[in-house]
Amino acid sequence: MSWAGPFRSLPEPSPLIIITSLLLVISIPLILHLVIYSTTSDTLPTILLAGPSGAGKTAFATLLERGRPAITHTSQVPLTIEVSLPVKTSVASSRFRSPNDPTWEVTKKLLIHDTPGHGKLRHHAVDTVSKPQNLQGIIFMVDAADLASDTSEGPRQTAEYLHDVLLQLQKQVTDSKGSKARKEIPLLIAANKLDLFTALPATLVKNKLEFEITKVRKSRSEGLLDSGVAAKDLDIREERDWLGETGAGAFEFSQLEEFNIQVKILGGNVTGAEGSEVKQWWDWIGAVL
Repeated sequence: MSWAGPFRSLPEPSPLIIITSLLLVISIPLILHLVIYSTTSDTLPTILLAGPSGAGKTAFATLLERGRPAITHTSQVPLTIEVSLPVKTSVASSRFRSPNDPTWEVTKKLLIHDTPGHGKLRHHAVDTVSKPQNLQGIIFMVDAADLASDTSEGPRQTAEYLHDVLLQLQKQVTDSKGSKARKEIPLLIAANKLDLFTALPATLVKNKLEFEITKVRKSRSEGLLDSGVAAKDLDIREERDWLGETGAGAFEFSQLEEFNIQVKILGGNVTGAEGSEVKQWWDWIGAVL
């Protein structure tokens, strides 16, 4: 008996069945592709962009998105944009992944959440820190030229804003003790406008901010003493709202390492006569993803 004997009685497939099968073979991968990539924006890692008005945040966000900074105006509402890391910038979480891996390009995508810097709108950034869904890092942008001034309110206002963001990060750690530990959220202080002659270099930006935050800590503590808080509650309130090591000494960013908060300061410029210089900020983003 021929090997094909048992199958001779089987009906031949109709053209309709053949066409339907081909359509399924072609369409199922396409549907899966669309489903996966349509939900990418909900799962992409996020970098929070904060800082005072005029520091260059929105110009930096448009530079990341378009490859060139755009003329911007003072932001009134948060803005979230999707960007991709430059080809030469590596992602720390993908260092062992092959470039031929089909998910390689997805790992280089992220969301930049740009928040307003006006004093009355800074709660947007603090709220994002308190609910860090997919938050991988924070870029706090400062105007290095404005920090050089000893007469303007810029340095004090910048320090107050940075103090509040760092304090919220610290509370995330202290409030979670005894429960599920919060993941580390590193913070980059991006000293912008270093192309200007009057701008402070990154090292002096660090010193200036530490000096100003020391004054903020002191004034906040004195304000708490004058608020009429009961003595039994004063120590608890003061400890919870004190950034860094407790005591009357000077503030240093290194004190935050106790709370697993890593602060780094890198200089650069979004705009300038010779173009943008932001590679070091891109590299930092890649390192935290």
